[in-house]
Amino acid sequence: MDALLIVNPHATATTERRKELLASALRGATTLRTEYTAGRDHAAALAAEAVTAGTRLIVVHGGDGTVNEAVNGMLATSLATPRADGAAPAIPLLAILPGGSTNVFARALGIDPDPIAAIEQILDGLARGRTRTVSVGRVDIADLTEPDAAEGTPPLPLRRLFTFNAGLGLDAEVVRRVEEHRASGRRISNALHIRRAIRAFYASDRRTPPLSVAVDGGAQERFFLALISNVSPWTYAGRRPVLTNPTLPADRDLGLLALRSVRTATTLRILRQLLWRSKGPRSRAALRVDRAGTISVRGDGPLPLQVDGDHIGTASAVTFTSIPQALRVIV
Repeated sequence: MDALLIVNPHATATTERRKELLASALRGATTLRTEYTAGRDHAAALAAEAVTAGTRLIVVHGGDGTVNEAVNGMLATSLATPRADGAAPAIPLLAILPGGSTNVFARALGIDPDPIAAIEQILDGLARGRTRTVSVGRVDIADLTEPDAAEGTPPLPLRRLFTFNAGLGLDAEVVRRVEEHRASGRRISNALHIRRAIRAFYASDRRTPPLSVAVDGGAQERFFLALISNVSPWTYAGRRPVLTNPTLPADRDLGLLALRSVRTATTLRILRQLLWRSKGPRSRAALRVDRAGTISVRGDGPLPLQVDGDHIGTASAVTFTSIPQALRVIV
């Protein structure tokens, strides 16, 4: 089987020796070509070229951002002409060797977070033909302003895929603050995410809901926070899953958890349920939808937007759509 290994050389949870061990193991089962990413969106370009070349398997060794780029490259045609009947035959199989700090998508699919254990899992999956068909989410953005855009640059429409979660507003503001911390050369951690979340929470306007949300073309309702999921869990806090929509299927539909109130007591109660209640949160202050095809979110002006844990800019109008059965992943 022809295979491409895409490696992020700056992945936080890997070493040069480990990268070579993983590549050597894959060479025993595939005709392997290895490419290292050189910057933003390079993984997407490499994956798109591999699809055009007829590559049968794309293996990604990196964090959530590298996986997101590779998936966007693999399904670039689907961005223009989305399919509703499952993964196209020309789309390669995807395998993930976790190399980041959290690795949400891989862990949600049952892939071991340790890349050495994961390579054994993938090789066994290849030998047995063991795959899992999963959906992806599509983000249609009417007015994106990118973080590095020059002043006065007009906003642009953009379409992007996500594998595990996305959001407009408070959760994206937390991501933006964490990325600023990382850009300064300092390390990130779960504790840092918590500190940034607390600061963003208390800095936000908790009197007037900034978001209008509509599910599957229904009536709009006002919310303070809207968390969008493509798989369950929404993310991980260390080893503990954060369960916003625990009954969300992996092969179709999106999950939504939206908060009508962010009073401190209410928010703490829901947070405790996210971490400790296996059936997910239940509150009169929350709207939970586990089977949504389309979720439209509008902000009262431009708000931060995150896709798979990356801050990609600000926007005021975003539509999230499920693309069912889009990928076949070795598990």
